[in-house]
Amino acid sequence: MPLLAILGGTPLFAEPRHVGTPFIPPRELLHASLDEILDGRRLSNDGPFVRRLELLLADRHGVAHAVAMCNATIAMQLLFRAMDLRGEIIMPAFTFVATAHAATWEGLETVFVDIDRETHCIDPIAVANAVTADTAAIVGVQLWGQPCDVERLAIISKNADIPLIFDAAQALGCDCSNHSTGLATSYDSVASVISLHATKIVSGLEGGAVLTNDDALADKLRRMRNFGFEDYDRVASLGTNAKLNEFSAAFAIRGLECLDDLIQRNSRIRDAYRECLRDLPGVAFHAPVKAESVNHHYAILMIDPGACPLTRDELVKILWAENVLARRYFFPGCHRMEPYASRPAAQRLRLPATDDVADSVLALPASSAVTVDDVVLICQRIRIALEMHASVRDSIQQAAGA
Repeated sequence: MPLLAILGGTPLFAEPRHVGTPFIPPRELLHASLDEILDGRRLSNDGPFVRRLELLLADRHGVAHAVAMCNATIAMQLLFRAMDLRGEIIMPAFTFVATAHAATWEGLETVFVDIDRETHCIDPIAVANAVTADTAAIVGVQLWGQPCDVERLAIISKNADIPLIFDAAQALGCDCSNHSTGLATSYDSVASVISLHATKIVSGLEGGAVLTNDDALADKLRRMRNFGFEDYDRVASLGTNAKLNEFSAAFAIRGLECLDDLIQRNSRIRDAYRECLRDLPGVAFHAPVKAESVNHHYAILMIDPGACPLTRDELVKILWAENVLARRYFFPGCHRMEPYASRPAAQRLRLPATDDVADSVLALPASSAVTVDDVVLICQRIRIALEMHASVRDSIQQAAGA
């Protein structure tokens, strides 16, 4: 039995294994794209690679338009502004803080609601209870690369006559009831925002895009991302610089070419984790409700504090010592982060499912970060740690006291 690094043994990996290790497409293809960009001397300003990427994204997700942006956070901000929203935005507290920041940056009031304990996605019942006359929009987050309850959110949106938006930053390539990323005219949604950040299943180094079937909205977003220009030298509205550069677009195109293979590989990694950890006390592997609709980019454990011999935070310390940089996504929830936690409404807010899930989630390196053999070794270390929990806890407490 190998000695755990936290007890003085050699770390499992010489180099860190990150949760969000970028996927690098075949280098010869990247080099060919770079040569084409350099030869054409078009590096930005709605170049051919950006236009090609937009067509591919729109086709992949079954929508009329994909409007590429420099990143998904700016894409969300411009979407809020293009829709001329005023008032409150309902969203889950269990999400990456950029979802809330984008709304706040645009002068909107965030209204955090609870999540479904099984899916970790926004709870439609909580959404329905939060709708008021001041509600400007509902934002459903497609968490862990899985769709949220799109159908029920659409019903709430339609009945209340409130726009429905999806933060699909993690959901590129996913499908929801045959409508990719939860976006389709039959669901009356306005738009979805996807991310092309380095940690996502398809990366543009940085980048994002708004997916929509609304022609006028797409046109407005294209003007807004380019200083408000609608022609070569005519500015028609307020705008900013949110353009995606050509190499980021080319990088994302090469990633899209590998997407189906990546999803299959990700599924094998997740299956390996599930199999290796299935009989451990207090350790559950988070499984999406509709596995066929997921990109399998994330490996999420749930650590039950009443049944697991070690706490989630102790397991984080143990794994970090092994150079397995597990994460506490999205701890502690947006409602407990600033600038939201100090607001009066936050003092009265009760989100029990969000709090419990945030205290239990453990994200493990997956996707491009590890091989199946790596997964077996990581799970072996977790198993050893649980078997030796008393010694491990003593070591952690001694280190904390020092």
